[in-house]
Amino acid sequence: METNRHWSAKWIWTGELPVDPAAARTEIAYFRRTFDFVPTGGRLVLRVSADSRYRLYLNGASVLFGPCKGDGHVHYYETADVTALLKAGRNTLAAKVVHYAAHEPHRMGAAGPVSVFRSAQGAFLLEGALRGEDGRETPFVATDGSWRGRRDTAIRYEEGEMGKHYMGYPERVDGGQLPRGWTAVDYDDSGWSAAVPVSSAALPTTGELTPWYLTERPIPLLYEEPRSFVGVMRTEGTDIAAARGWCGGEPLLVPPGSRIAIDLAAERLVTGFLQLELEDGAGSKVRLLCSECYEAPPGPNGERNKGIRDDASPGRILLGDSDSYRVAGVPEAEGSGRGATEIYEPFWFRTFRYVRLTVETAERPLLLKGLNYRETGYPLEAVGEFECSEPEFGPLWTISLNTLRNCMHETYEDCPFYEQLQYTMDTMMQAVFTYQVSGDDRLARRAIHDFHSSMLPNGMLQCRYPSMFRQVIPGFSLYWIFMLHDHYRHFGDAELIVRYRPSMEQVLDWFERQKNGQGLVGSSPEGYWSFVDWVAEWMEQWGVPTASRHGPITVYSLMYAAALDRAAELNEHTGRSEAARDFAGRAERVREAVRATCFAEERGLFRDGPSVAEYSQHTQIWAVLSGTATGTLAQSLMRSVLADGSLAQVSFSMSYFLFRALAKSGMYEASFPLWKKWTDQVALSLTTWMEDLVTQRSDCHGWGAVPLYEFPAEILGVKPALPGFDAIIVAPSVGPLQWARGKVATRHGLVSVDWRIADDGEFRLTVEAPQGIPVELLLPDGSRQQYADASLPVQASCRAAAVAARQ
Repeated sequence: METNRHWSAKWIWTGELPVDPAAARTEIAYFRRTFDFVPTGGRLVLRVSADSRYRLYLNGASVLFGPCKGDGHVHYYETADVTALLKAGRNTLAAKVVHYAAHEPHRMGAAGPVSVFRSAQGAFLLEGALRGEDGRETPFVATDGSWRGRRDTAIRYEEGEMGKHYMGYPERVDGGQLPRGWTAVDYDDSGWSAAVPVSSAALPTTGELTPWYLTERPIPLLYEEPRSFVGVMRTEGTDIAAARGWCGGEPLLVPPGSRIAIDLAAERLVTGFLQLELEDGAGSKVRLLCSECYEAPPGPNGERNKGIRDDASPGRILLGDSDSYRVAGVPEAEGSGRGATEIYEPFWFRTFRYVRLTVETAERPLLLKGLNYRETGYPLEAVGEFECSEPEFGPLWTISLNTLRNCMHETYEDCPFYEQLQYTMDTMMQAVFTYQVSGDDRLARRAIHDFHSSMLPNGMLQCRYPSMFRQVIPGFSLYWIFMLHDHYRHFGDAELIVRYRPSMEQVLDWFERQKNGQGLVGSSPEGYWSFVDWVAEWMEQWGVPTASRHGPITVYSLMYAAALDRAAELNEHTGRSEAARDFAGRAERVREAVRATCFAEERGLFRDGPSVAEYSQHTQIWAVLSGTATGTLAQSLMRSVLADGSLAQVSFSMSYFLFRALAKSGMYEASFPLWKKWTDQVALSLTTWMEDLVTQRSDCHGWGAVPLYEFPAEILGVKPALPGFDAIIVAPSVGPLQWARGKVATRHGLVSVDWRIADDGEFRLTVEAPQGIPVELLLPDGSRQQYADASLPVQASCRAAAVAARQ
């Protein structure tokens, strides 16, 4: 990753300087630079950034969208080789730049996406160099006062109506005010003003920093792939056959003085850049409403009632915010009577499964030429595979992959429709899911660094980051430590652990300082949110156990003990045995305090708080995961978790840890009925996993993609026996299945597993692993076989009767 390079370019903007932060508002600016190019064999490499976001064009073709989300400490730039788009002679670089309002304190909902950092000054930066075959670069083009710029007068933003205040706002666009054709070489920009340099990109040697400390983008560019809608759900004011023809590529004419609406369906819930093509129809009003699903109207208190997501029957509605566009209807040439094609594309990507297009024409007919989109997201290469004898499990893998993809862009995201924020708990799980299906840790590495960068002076991490609006959930800082431990298990990168050990210690020291006289982690400081899970019984306290009304909550002490154990392991692996012993000792003292103050002998369960007779699955799960309950007690707790309906139940967010506790207590075979929560969603026609069953808010939430871990790691049984998969253990969980097969990603390559119970009653396992990696096969009857190399498939078997007996 390139940092501290020498920059010759200037940050530029338009208009008068300086900007008054008190009058801050979102601004949009356009920039152009025309230049001559003589082919010489060199390649044109561009480095580009902006405050806050940009889309860059070369000769009318989009080449970059960015910058990658940074924070107040680092501002990213993108690099691209654009030689293939150059022409001999005149060429034009053009950029649309959106500078989000820099309110302090941040005005959520009125100042742009919470996850996009911005300073008080809008700015754009581009530096292009010709790179020779020897790799040397010669400066060629750079932002300075020779660029032309103009402010936008066509687009304004309004707060949405869906509570999506984290996202900013939908667009209101007057097409007649847009600079039509402004990205083309032959566009006349003589009426534009000269760009104004606002700062040098080169930093002085005195250590004074601008708001934009430039660092090369640490992750790949988002992909953008053209897609078409697959069908029409229903229409108003127009024939459905005509609407279907339009969806299939045929133009649709809307007469003057008409109103029509067409609901289009994507194949599945996606994130993408919408693009609407129009002709004629001056003064027509067009709206694009993006929605996750059809649902019944909200209840009297605003409660959601979603049901079957693709049920478009009467009474079912689409909810979402709308972008609106007023059609210019500019003729192709004066007096021709024929309209030029107008293209409207909202600047930010949208999330949708259904899009409602509403058109109200004025005095001219409007020709709808097409509505399509470019799907976008992180370029996840999913090489993992899974299939098994249970037909209901097939959709779970596909839907989980779609959920994960939609929650991966420039960061991991909790949900793409409502927030697009990177939360620690969500990200910890999404990172593990990514490792299992792709072996790609680039987005996870930047997430680890993001949360490290969010640290407050007291040692606490922010629970979502990057974010203009600070928020703290103390327990989420512990998930960051779990994230470090997971990365080490999968990649064995000791240098990364050493890099973040100091931050890990500061987090743990914060929790140590919160311990009360009983040795438990006490109540969180005022203003912090002790969220645990979205549980019906805890909704009045926004996911905080009601036991918190009476003092500390047990689950935080248990999570702290579990984090101390992981810290001990990581310190031992990175050469700090004394620190490891200290953390292990702290963990045991916390466990002893919980056993002494929170265990209810009469119930055989751990209470949610030391002085209150309230119980949840969560506390029992973390008692097992922290090692506070082991052996027969751990199994007793997990039997209660599965059978005792009086316990507060985990939602999808905590299900991953329920599965982990079953595995740790040796009861994973009891997990298979738990998949009903997921198969029930398939019956509701979801194409991504919902956030939770309580609020019914988001239909796409990353923490629901649990099958991406469970199926490879538990049903196929592939896990690291040594950090970084330098040795592998394959220990399948059979359950009620007759066969399962698939591929699991590791940093060394794929591990292929195929197991089945044959007609003769024999369990047969075949494994192929990367060359030179030791593999141990642990069969369901408890027998073991070891191989120094399994690059040629190895096989093992046992009697199925023995498997059934162990279950």
